[in-house]
Amino acid sequence: MSKKVVVVGAGFAGLVAARELQLAGIDVEVVEARDRIGGRAWTDERMGAKLELGATWVHWHQPHIWSEITRYGQGIYSSPHVDTAYWISAGKVHSGTEEEVDQKRVRAMNRIYDGSREFFPNPYEQLSALEDPDLREKFIEADWKSVFDELSDGEFSQEEIDLTDAYWSGGFIGEPRQGSSLMAKQWAALCDHNMAAVDAQTLGYKLNNGMRGLYDGIARDLKSPVRLSTPVSGVTHTTSGATVMLSSGEKITCDAVIMTVPVGALGTVEFDPPLPEKMSRVVDEKWNSTGAKIWIKVKGHHSIMGMAPQPAPINMLRSEVFTDDSTIIVGFGAYHDKLDLNDPACGQQIIDHWLPELEVIECTGHDWVSDQWSGQAWATPRKGQFTDSWHHFRDTGTRLHFAGSDWANGWRGVCVDGALEMGVSTARNVVHELS
Repeated sequence: MSKKVVVVGAGFAGLVAARELQLAGIDVEVVEARDRIGGRAWTDERMGAKLELGATWVHWHQPHIWSEITRYGQGIYSSPHVDTAYWISAGKVHSGTEEEVDQKRVRAMNRIYDGSREFFPNPYEQLSALEDPDLREKFIEADWKSVFDELSDGEFSQEEIDLTDAYWSGGFIGEPRQGSSLMAKQWAALCDHNMAAVDAQTLGYKLNNGMRGLYDGIARDLKSPVRLSTPVSGVTHTTSGATVMLSSGEKITCDAVIMTVPVGALGTVEFDPPLPEKMSRVVDEKWNSTGAKIWIKVKGHHSIMGMAPQPAPINMLRSEVFTDDSTIIVGFGAYHDKLDLNDPACGQQIIDHWLPELEVIECTGHDWVSDQWSGQAWATPRKGQFTDSWHHFRDTGTRLHFAGSDWANGWRGVCVDGALEMGVSTARNVVHELS
C-alpha cells in the first residue's frame, strides 16, 4: 500500500525531507506559501551582484551542508579580508586591523565560552547535562544568564563589554541581554571551543553559486513539483493520519505531515487538536530573534568592518562584495524596526557611525521578522528557552512532525546545516513510522 506525506515549506529542511521520503518510495507533496523555494535562504540579483538576503555562510566543519556541497558539485570562497576595523566604545570611534580588534575580543569571548567543554562534550547532545546530577542546576542557571552576566565580575573593560555587545547583537540577531548564554557556549562546542573557529564557521566562507545553487539542485531531484503560493491554514492530525487545509479551501489527506514552518510563523496555522501547552508557549513567546540584515552599497572600494554596541541600529558590518567602482557591505542589527532596509538615507546614517565620508548609493534587504511566513530571522533562544523549548517539538504523539533549523541538534538557526540535519532525520523517522 502506498503512503503519502505532505511537507509544508520548501526551505532546505522541506526540500531534503521530500528528497529523503522520495528515496524511500513514499509519495510526497510539497506546499510552499511563498512564490519561490529556499525559505530563509534566498539568493537574489540586486545592486548588480548576487546577494544572500538570508542564510549566507557555510563551512566544511558543518557536516550536513558539506554533504550537499559535495553532492551538487558546488564550490566555496572566503569572505574578503578586512584592511581596517572600526569599533565604537564609550561613544568614540577607534580603528586598527581586524587582528587587533579580534585580540581585544578574545578575553571576554573566552569567558562567555567557558563551560562549553563541560556542558557540551558532544554538542549534538545539547541537553545531556540535564541528565548529570552534578551539572543539572549549573546548566539551568547558565540558561537564565545572558552573555553579559558572564562578564559581570568587574574584570572586563568598557571596551571589551562594548565589543561583546556588538558581536552578540549580531549573533543573536536580537537583544543580547535577553538571550541565553548557553547558545554561545554551544556554538563554541560546535567549533572546538575556539573563538576563531566560531568566526570562521559563521562568517568565513560562501558558496560560489550562492545558496540558490544548492536549493535549486535539491528541487531538481524531486519527482513531484513544489506547489508555490500555497499557504496552509490548518492541520488536523491523529495517530493514523492527517489532513492539511490550504488557504484556498482545498484539503489534502495524507498519512503524515512534516511542518518546516519556523516558530515565528506557526501562529498562522491552526492545529486540530491544538498543540500541547509546552509547544504553544514557545509559539506565543517566540525566539529572541528581532533583528535584520542589510546590504549597503557605497562608492569606491573600502575593505572595512565595523562594530558598535546598543543602541546603534547596526551592530556589525563588513565589506563583502566589490564591483568595478563600489563596495557592497553587509550589516546586522538587533532590531528590525530601527531600519528601513531599502532607504539609502538609512544606510547613510548607519555608515556615518564609523565613516561619514563614505557615500551610500543604495540599500537592500528583506525584513524576515515582518515576513508573515517566517516571523523571525534565525532561531536564537531567550533566557530559559535553551533547556525548555525546542525539544518539545520532537514528538507530538501523532502523525504531525516538525522539522527545520529551529529544532536542530547542532547548528540551530544561524546556519542552514541545522535545517538539513532536521530535514533528513525527521524524514527518516517518518519512513520508519509508516513502515
